[in-house]
Amino acid sequence: MISAFASSFAATLVAILDIFLVIAAAGLLVRRGIVTQAHINGLSATTVTVFLPCLIFSKVTSTLDPAALPLWWMIPLIAIALSAAALGLATLAFLGKLPQARNLLPLASMQNAGYLVLPVGLSLYPAQFDRFALYCFLFILGFNPVLWSLGKMLSTGSGGSAADEPAAMRRRAGWRGMVTPPLVANLAAIAVVLTGAVSLIPPPAARAVELIGSAAVPVATFILGAVLGSIPLELGRSLGDAARVVTVKLLVLPALVVTVLVWLPAGLIDPLLARFLVIEAAAAPAAGIILMVRSYGGDETRIGSIMLASYALCTLTLPAWVAIWSLLEQT
Repeated sequence: MISAFASSFAATLVAILDIFLVIAAAGLLVRRGIVTQAHINGLSATTVTVFLPCLIFSKVTSTLDPAALPLWWMIPLIAIALSAAALGLATLAFLGKLPQARNLLPLASMQNAGYLVLPVGLSLYPAQFDRFALYCFLFILGFNPVLWSLGKMLSTGSGGSAADEPAAMRRRAGWRGMVTPPLVANLAAIAVVLTGAVSLIPPPAARAVELIGSAAVPVATFILGAVLGSIPLELGRSLGDAARVVTVKLLVLPALVVTVLVWLPAGLIDPLLARFLVIEAAAAPAAGIILMVRSYGGDETRIGSIMLASYALCTLTLPAWVAIWSLLEQT
């Protein structure tokens, strides 16, 4: 059992280190001033408006088969349920420090559902990546509205009550912020599949969209590193808060998901979907949280420092949870 755990852990660790090598290189380029904030903004805008929507549309239209996956609509609901459970755990962890610590709740409950999970899936399951990516996009369909509404409301501002924030900030955090190109691409692709219009897409057009979308994962990985590399590090005053965030996000939440999956009846859930859910639960906090803080205001140094610590520890905890689940799958 120990050798099987070590083998699975090592394989996942290598995949994670490959990804984090790109992240570290991007972060170094930012800290050296070679990649500027303008570059990051341009890459981010292009990824969100072009690369990622094309990847979503391509993978969903080519992989989603309602006949083979009749309960596909449950995956967005699972995302919402997982977010609610995680937020509940985070609230319990910070119960004695609320409402001052409300801006830390998203760090402890909302994971990097795409920019980190997608490259991990590509490294671990290259032969099944199309289906893995489909699960990821269906999950994001339910997760993103939670992240960009409740997550934005909690993480931005001073950490006090919403009434203390400027009216302009509250308006910018409205529902329009949830309507993004990836969300539109996701909904459009699902509509095309369900109506049967997917057969009307000319093959050259489908291949062109797939080609453009293939840039999304590597570019998104670089962006993640660039964003993390631009975060000021000052963890000393937040060690206690960081410990709570890491405990909930990287330990308690994946343990809860693994426990639920173990107790589900055999055959109820696709093995790849189970692995995907374990990776989602064990992933580090959403990079979008620091982008929200930069756009709408908040304690960037505190949140950024805890996020960096979470990503550093995730290099060990995520492979550990994947290895634990691989052992449980075999029993």
